[in-house]
Amino acid sequence: MSKPAVGFIGTGVMGKSMAGHIQNEGYPLYVYNRTKAKTDELCRQGAIWCDGPAEVAKHADIIITIVGYPKDVEEMYLHKNGLIEHASSGAVLIDMTTSRPDLAERIEKRAKEKGIRTLDAPVSGGDVGAREAKLAIMCGGDQEVFDQVMPVLSCMGAKIERLGPAGAGQHTKMANQIAIASTMLGVAESLAYAKAAGLSQEQVLNVIETGAAGSFSMSKLGRKMIAGDDDPGFYLKHFVKDMGIAIESAEQLGLNLPGLAQAKALYEKLEQDGFGDLGTQAIRRIYE
Repeated sequence: MSKPAVGFIGTGVMGKSMAGHIQNEGYPLYVYNRTKAKTDELCRQGAIWCDGPAEVAKHADIIITIVGYPKDVEEMYLHKNGLIEHASSGAVLIDMTTSRPDLAERIEKRAKEKGIRTLDAPVSGGDVGAREAKLAIMCGGDQEVFDQVMPVLSCMGAKIERLGPAGAGQHTKMANQIAIASTMLGVAESLAYAKAAGLSQEQVLNVIETGAAGSFSMSKLGRKMIAGDDDPGFYLKHFVKDMGIAIESAEQLGLNLPGLAQAKALYEKLEQDGFGDLGTQAIRRIYE
């Protein structure tokens, strides 16, 4: 049986690797990105370039998007030239952008009116997880749809879970980002303290990452902080966006999250100072 055609929109830092894994598994691949050059390598390997979301929708049975901001998601799905208006009945649309839970619910409702099925499926793992196909993929939507597209999701991730109905994937990603926000401050402060105390930051990290302080943020991004490497595995400006969504969602749930608010304020300062295109590990600059 031939594999379904997959459309992939958003071939940036993470999306390019994700689309490449799908292509390597033999799925016909149709791609679109606002900057066409970012699809060149995929197209050289056999992917087919499309001039926009509407053209992707004409060719693909399963369409994956990973774009920047909720406004981009809304335009991609709900605009008159967007995916829902042009996808075929029975198509599956998977948004892997970190976006608003309520927007995921709106998209599912509109799509169902057209006979189209959706999942919200944001990811965690950054550029490393994308390159190694080891992303955590958090899904919201119908179980039947989740089961249908699991083979495609499995091309990109190592931990793939359906957490509930539409919006549940985005709520789970918010929980993920909330945990990371305060952790990143802790990593930066820990290393700043070690340096101020005259210790080797590398030696301290080698010790404390093996105990209760250990985490991806500590082991991977902590080493980047020590090296002064601010190259983005995940853009700082996108993390600010995520924290804003998390705070809005928390307020809707009646929650006050002071740790998240403090992290957002510090990251916003860095963004305002012109560091938005650096990686999240650039939080180290606050302590220098």
